[in-house]
Amino acid sequence: MKISKKNLPFIGLSSLVLLTSPFATAAEMSSMDHSGMDMSGMDHSGMDMSGDMSGMDHSGMDMSGDMSDMDHSGMDMSGDISDMDHSGMDMSGDMSGMDHSGMDMSGMQGGQPPANARSPDYSNGVPYGQYGKPMMMGSMPLWGVSVDDLGYQFDEDQINFEATGWYGTDSNRIRLRTEGSAQTKDDKEIDSLSSLAYWKPLSIFWNGEAGVAYDTENDNAALMAGIVGTAPYFIETDARAYLYTDGQLRLDLGAEYEWRLDQHWVVIPEVGLTAFSKDDHDNGITKGFNEMEAEVRLTYETFSRQLAPYVGVSYETALGKARGQRRQEDESVDSSSLTAGVKFWF
Repeated sequence: MKISKKNLPFIGLSSLVLLTSPFATAAEMSSMDHSGMDMSGMDHSGMDMSGDMSGMDHSGMDMSGDMSDMDHSGMDMSGDISDMDHSGMDMSGDMSGMDHSGMDMSGMQGGQPPANARSPDYSNGVPYGQYGKPMMMGSMPLWGVSVDDLGYQFDEDQINFEATGWYGTDSNRIRLRTEGSAQTKDDKEIDSLSSLAYWKPLSIFWNGEAGVAYDTENDNAALMAGIVGTAPYFIETDARAYLYTDGQLRLDLGAEYEWRLDQHWVVIPEVGLTAFSKDDHDNGITKGFNEMEAEVRLTYETFSRQLAPYVGVSYETALGKARGQRRQEDESVDSSSLTAGVKFWF
């Protein structure tokens, strides 16, 4: 086929118009005014909105119609729509059935979290392993033993002891406690008061105890309740009441203070009072306060303060009607003694 040279300029001009027409159409859409536009029955599937729509004016656009059947599948909205004017757009219509499957909204706020986002439980998806989820220290059951006094009184020829063992958590514990003395001459009699109690904090500085007890001196069982804690000026205080099976009520009060001289040397003054609710002449008990015990010890703490040998002086005196009863039975009313021993915990 032979083409005339006179038609070549016309063909070239037509090709140029065809090539530039898409760009002209895109430019025309960017400045389109969508005000009053009804989109109730439009199909947006495959609609490409990745271009620059920053100058599009949607003011007055009416979307109040039924858009439940609109298909947005494949709709690409990743382009720049930051400058689009949507003022006056009415979107009050029913959009419950709109299909947004395939819509790319990665350029909009929100969406999926980044790959390196922290998980809500801070585990980052790593399992706890064969030992399971770790426990906080306060909720772990632990145990301990504390021997507050294990010493010898030289003038009385006896060994004094006071020890406590416990098992449980910071909020609930079972405590086994015993205190008393053992004679080292004659019949080597052992007098002790032991208790098994449930222990629970009552406040920041005070703890409560309740349980059962047994007194070898009276050969009698009792119910026990007490409060133990720290009074102002860091005075360790305890008060325990014992209700015996025969109706006798015993009250023990104690206070102790640690006067620290340096990192190892500590002076510990201690005082205790005992009272009863009624007379019991068979066991040498009178109504009211019966006796007071006081002791001052100089301790030296070693091995991370877990072991502390001590030397000291103890004093004991009868109170009230107990003084007259002891005189009638030819017993000493007041006594003092040098003491030496050790206290430890583990």
